[in-house]
Amino acid sequence: MEALILSPESAPLTRSIDDYPEGIIIPIDKPYRWTSADVIRKVKFAAIRHFGKKNLKVGHAGTLDPLATGVLLVCIGKATKLAEELQAHDKEYVAGITFGATTPSYDLEKEIDRFFPHEHITAEAVAEALPAFIGEQDQIAPLFSAKSVDGVRAYELARKLYKSDGSLDEAARELIRVSRINITELELVEYVSRCVASEDPRPAPSVLTHPLAVGGTSSPAITSQNESSASSRINVTDNSALGLPRAVVRMACSKGTYVRAFARDLGEALGSGAHLDSLQRSRSGIFHVENALTVDQTISMFTK
Repeated sequence: MEALILSPESAPLTRSIDDYPEGIIIPIDKPYRWTSADVIRKVKFAAIRHFGKKNLKVGHAGTLDPLATGVLLVCIGKATKLAEELQAHDKEYVAGITFGATTPSYDLEKEIDRFFPHEHITAEAVAEALPAFIGEQDQIAPLFSAKSVDGVRAYELARKLYKSDGSLDEAARELIRVSRINITELELVEYVSRCVASEDPRPAPSVLTHPLAVGGTSSPAITSQNESSASSRINVTDNSALGLPRAVVRMACSKGTYVRAFARDLGEALGSGAHLDSLQRSRSGIFHVENALTVDQTISMFTK
């Protein structure tokens, strides 16, 4: 007997965890600005209350950064033993990448620290640069990452080491690690050249309440539940008014691949700088985001 895999069409769960001897796997579309731990806390509370079992095991397979959305596999009961196996499966991401500027976190969590020439970047140039990144390679993980360092998430340590003047504490260098990764597919989905003429196109960034959309369209606003559960530690800057060029890239890769680091490296390969402005894990193994449950849908499985 295999673990029960929930989908939006699944019937409500019974009140006995013994009815699921191999456990439960829930593919959840992680909300923006939630940590993976935020999702686990929410689901675990609902599951314990539903099944009436205080020592119920709940975990996840593969951490997502707070500013990423998409497939997060939540495992309940005996299915938690499958977490390592599930995490080892290949992943697919859809990434929005802004060229012409970098941030210390390689995404929107920190403000821009440097600007770079970008007028020479075109859709053709981006498409031609992508094949060089396909295959096995060493990747330097970003400091602001979900990687665990001595039992503590690197992004928590990096925040403590990040100085108010934008520099990094000397101890931060000890967090830099190299991983062997494999990128199997890269596709340029969209490219938008949004260059604008301005003497100083650097307005003070404002805090966003929802992520920049993949594909350049408006993202749904965060629900009231998302707003109350989103981590107050995570700020987001809005660089869209700068008019910088932007690409949307689909990537299939091995576990442990940092898309923010890829964005950094792609910018360098194009003779510029770059940072991630949106990220969705669209697939984890056989689990696709189209079939994932929202947090609200998941909680409803435990309340009917």
